[in-house]
Amino acid sequence: MRIKIILLFTLMVLFHIRVYAQIKSVTLSGLVKDKTANASLSFVNVVLKTDSDGAFVIGTVTNEEGRFTLSGIKPGNYFLETSLVGYTTNRQTLFVGSLSEFLDITTIELAPNTLALQEVVITGKQDAVSEKMEKKTFSVADNISQSGGSVLQAMQNLPGVTVQDGKVQLRGNDKVTILIDGKQTALTGFGNQTGLDNLPASAIEKIEIINNPSARYDANGNAGIINIIYKKETQEGFTGKAGFATGLGALWVRKENLPTIRPQYRSTPKINPSLALNYRKNKINAFFQGDYLYTETLNKNEFVTRTYDDGTIIRQQTKRNRNTGFLALKSGIDWNINSSNTLTVSGLYGSEKIIDHGDEPFFNANLSERYRLWQFLEDELKTTVVGSAAYQHKFKQAGHLLNIGFNYTFHREDEKYFFDNILPTYTGKDAFKLISDEHVADLNIDYIKPLRYGRLEGGLKVRKRDIPTNMQFFPGLNSPLDVDAGGKATYKEVIPALYGTYVFENEKYEAELGLRLEYVDLQYQVNPNHPTYKSDGYHYTQPFPNVRLAYKINDLNKISLFYNRRVDRPNEVDIRIFPKYDDAEIIKVGNPELQPQFTNLLEVGYKTSWTGGSFYSAAYHRFANKTITRIASTVPGSNLIYAIFQNIGKSYNTGLETVLTQEVNKWYSFNLNLNGYRNQINGFTVQNKYPVLHTFTAPQQELISGNAKLNNTFHFPNSLEAQLTAIYLAADLIPQGKIDARFSLDLGLKKSLQNGKGEVFFNATDLFNTMVIKREIDGEGFGYTSQDYYETQVLRVGYNYKF
Repeated sequence: MRIKIILLFTLMVLFHIRVYAQIKSVTLSGLVKDKTANASLSFVNVVLKTDSDGAFVIGTVTNEEGRFTLSGIKPGNYFLETSLVGYTTNRQTLFVGSLSEFLDITTIELAPNTLALQEVVITGKQDAVSEKMEKKTFSVADNISQSGGSVLQAMQNLPGVTVQDGKVQLRGNDKVTILIDGKQTALTGFGNQTGLDNLPASAIEKIEIINNPSARYDANGNAGIINIIYKKETQEGFTGKAGFATGLGALWVRKENLPTIRPQYRSTPKINPSLALNYRKNKINAFFQGDYLYTETLNKNEFVTRTYDDGTIIRQQTKRNRNTGFLALKSGIDWNINSSNTLTVSGLYGSEKIIDHGDEPFFNANLSERYRLWQFLEDELKTTVVGSAAYQHKFKQAGHLLNIGFNYTFHREDEKYFFDNILPTYTGKDAFKLISDEHVADLNIDYIKPLRYGRLEGGLKVRKRDIPTNMQFFPGLNSPLDVDAGGKATYKEVIPALYGTYVFENEKYEAELGLRLEYVDLQYQVNPNHPTYKSDGYHYTQPFPNVRLAYKINDLNKISLFYNRRVDRPNEVDIRIFPKYDDAEIIKVGNPELQPQFTNLLEVGYKTSWTGGSFYSAAYHRFANKTITRIASTVPGSNLIYAIFQNIGKSYNTGLETVLTQEVNKWYSFNLNLNGYRNQINGFTVQNKYPVLHTFTAPQQELISGNAKLNNTFHFPNSLEAQLTAIYLAADLIPQGKIDARFSLDLGLKKSLQNGKGEVFFNATDLFNTMVIKREIDGEGFGYTSQDYYETQVLRVGYNYKF
């Protein structure tokens, strides 16, 4: 193990990738005045030239107010000439950085030609390596090996991202906040992750991974933020794109069923039509994006052996055949009222229908006796409607902005579960129904002011969130369901927040200092007759600072230091009091007494670049208090396992990440991402109240883990591209146990047709069917080992056409 760790970290030092988002062009603005009269000067010539050879770059004249704007300027060294007949020409050295899209030169004074002005040096914000190292951005179109699938599948190949149990992890941590176009919505969850496996990737333009968010973002999500950005056309006139993809999964049985249950899904179909339309003319831009993703999936096929302390051995299988239909529609209008004011009104509709047919048999150790067969049907419909209005006012100074936004989200979760509990002597039929309506209103006000050496940002956000939930149980004969645990509950949350950020840059140093102040008032009102839980909640006022300091060694090398403090507040599902029987003998229950988990992160990063490639590496240390995790335990007299969320104390995540890219020649390039980390969860003792009060104790857990991803891209003649992606995930900690190592290989092909207007693609995920999830759990009173042979191998083909 030590040799493997040394080799892993050695590789991380040897390789890099240049994947970070950067600002590619900057807008300059300023005001020209008469030095003597202090009056604005109109029609002044303003010309930007390169500092090295004096070549002309761009020019303009000041307007009637003496203001000018120069756009589309690449970071670098320039000089600015300002001239007018009767005045002495002003020539200034100008250093253009890339931390902000706008640089304010403030006031330039022209003197009558009888006077001579001394040279004035203006220093803008410049990142010598053209990146802040806090964010990575990826185009979904470049991810050929995952085209035609869901957003969750598209994320599997991204550096620093792993997917486990349908959740995204950043650097081994699943406390990730998911945004759509910079905003939280119920489509992907408020404070949790939902819908990613069904949201079509065809609707998405790019994905941003933000490991060190600024104070502008909500404080939740201690592992970081993933921002999913929808497609939007910028060309004039009527444009659009239509596409269709289809595929097959579960091409053969990887492991035969245990006896006497219904067959596994085979040759599961995937269908993904998409359509994007855009009309841009004069002051109006209207847009529409529609995507539908239908899949049949062997969603779970887990074989489990449970060994209890009394010697009892139970072998079981959990097989889930899933049908999913997800419709996503987004439409809106941008109205450029005038040069200073813009209004955008948009709406988003999502409908997700899930049908699960499941079988769960329970046998003795040698499969000679079946104790029980649990068959279930889950019928779930999720409906999301989002309405947004965004107003932007541009002040006369370029980049000086006021943004006001309002978003309202309605999300309904309508779930029905039907269970047949088949035992040797009888059959029981149980059911329950859940209705949960989520109402969320957000008001945002953001202000941005460019400065001579940086910028100021500030704003406020107010969120009001209500979720009334109603659970009804319909027990059958000898039901194992907790018939007294149903009823109603209401989750209420109010969060006002203020933030401010200051950014500074000169030729050698950068600084970004931010502070977000949040007040949270959460109330969870439960049925007063509930047998275990009563109304609960919490409130707090907490500061969340973030700091980024950078030193530019030279034009190609930079070091950055990060610090931020973040929080993970328990989501409504985490504290939901109603038990959920995903497994007939493993019952998941929320915990209304959960408290927020606060996390501090320290990180140092280094970046260097050269022709055709670059190197990035970051060392990070994250430590959390009141860590939130599920605890699985049993109670006397029952073999049922209760998995309940708890605050378990302190945990640590320390690691090193490197990313590497290199364009080897015109037809081959590659990028490699390596991430090694150590996870530690301190020993703890907690009390589970459900179904009866019992105590659980666990020793300290620690494990060194990591992952490696290699993306190879090939550019062949005749506009043919290929991508081969290899993913290795080392063994890692999970609550009360570990998950074993796994590996997969993905292949994608894409060919451009019809003079670039059309393209056809083919891809195959998990070529060798090697992605099997193996777990080992050490619970209280039992041990648990499992292998999940769920569907991972999928073949897809598709066609897209631009018009």
